[in-house]
Amino acid sequence: MNRQFQRPRLQISHGPKKKVEYEQPPNLGCLSPDLQPCSPPTFCHEPEEGALHEKFTHIGKYVVHQVNSSQDTCTAVNIVTGDEFRCKVLPLSSYRQELSPYLAIDGHPHVVGIWEIILDQSHAYVFFQRGFGDLHSYVREKKRLRQEEARELARQVVDAVQHCHESGLVLRDLKLRKFVFKNAERTELRLDGLEDAVVLDDDDQRADTLTDKYGCPAYVSPEILCARAGGYSGRRADLWSLGVMIYTMLVGRYPFHDRDPVMLFGKIRRGAYKIPDSVPARARCLIKNLLCQNPLERLSAEEVLEHPWFSRPLLHEPATRPSHSAKSSCDQMVPLFDCPASGAYPSSTKVSDEFLFDLSN
Repeated sequence: MNRQFQRPRLQISHGPKKKVEYEQPPNLGCLSPDLQPCSPPTFCHEPEEGALHEKFTHIGKYVVHQVNSSQDTCTAVNIVTGDEFRCKVLPLSSYRQELSPYLAIDGHPHVVGIWEIILDQSHAYVFFQRGFGDLHSYVREKKRLRQEEARELARQVVDAVQHCHESGLVLRDLKLRKFVFKNAERTELRLDGLEDAVVLDDDDQRADTLTDKYGCPAYVSPEILCARAGGYSGRRADLWSLGVMIYTMLVGRYPFHDRDPVMLFGKIRRGAYKIPDSVPARARCLIKNLLCQNPLERLSAEEVLEHPWFSRPLLHEPATRPSHSAKSSCDQMVPLFDCPASGAYPSSTKVSDEFLFDLSN
């Protein structure tokens, strides 16, 4: 099913020849609050060695707040409208290549789009609309989602995945935290990160074979863990991650969880998981058709949208039953982001879906 969406108008402009950095606020005397210069606050003491260096840069009609010069993602404010944006600062020489996943996607209501690009002599400032919290934090806050809400949010997730797959994009790092809410009411979702996506060859987009083993422990598919020289299907690996997401939204914990990574990956390879009785029958059927050990047996994203859980009216939700025994510990719930950004996979902390690493190491 091919659907055409109106491509948003992308603005690419050249900023000033020299960007303005606010290191010291100008001495402009006493101005009204609406006329205060866009400058950071001043402090009476020098920053300690090793402390984060904040920098405010005026580029075009935006003031960009960069907390650490080593990070390429920062926040920005439109000084005309006051709207907040997410900003990526990329080298001018390679920004087109790094943005290729974004440029491969037409305008879609549930996939992030580039709002504006401003170029200076050495960098590209790429602006994206802000979000209102991510889906991972929302599920953790709610413990688990009721069927009606979970189905509506999951429909938007699947719709985004289907559009990406149809556009020749393998997401590779599909997880709850990749989706953010578009509105403060937290009813509309948007896939907000495509940095880890792979753009397939235009000559044959059906050939989606990947060989790398880069992924998130809680969402990684068994064929990635067992991948041989022939590789694996990137789209079908995304569908496994989609099944993990739907399970977690309805149950409130991951289908595969363990503090020990060896035990965790062993459970994934064996497909050792159990769906609680509190999950409705149609949703349980859909999860089983996504968390299949054989990738060829998984539903495609288009088939998922046609599944009875989405296409038919909801049945009455059964009475809530305990989804796990009293012996279960907190590591079975959707965890906090408490894993280090680098280093070996921790064996003494909760499994975190934020923690990505090369599984081949």
